[in-house]
Amino acid sequence: MYTLLLGVLLILLKYLEVGPVAQWSWWWVLSPFALTAAWWIWADTSGYTKRRAMERMDQRKRDRIAKQKEGLGMGPRKRR
Repeated sequence: MYTLLLGVLLILLKYLEVGPVAQWSWWWVLSPFALTAAWWIWADTSGYTKRRAMERMDQRKRDRIAKQKEGLGMGPRKRR
């Protein structure tokens, strides 16, 4: 996501001809978008995106169960 924001910023700087970015080749200015695309392809093919979604879902489930137990007055279990 950071590379996408960097790419948008570089395009804006190139278009407005601000600083040294105005002298750069368009290939350098557009390269963060290629990096972003490569990251997204890797994340989808490796299963990284799916794992992160499952972790978030599991955490929400644990939080919901803990909140319900707390509402019933059944605090967390103490292990001995």
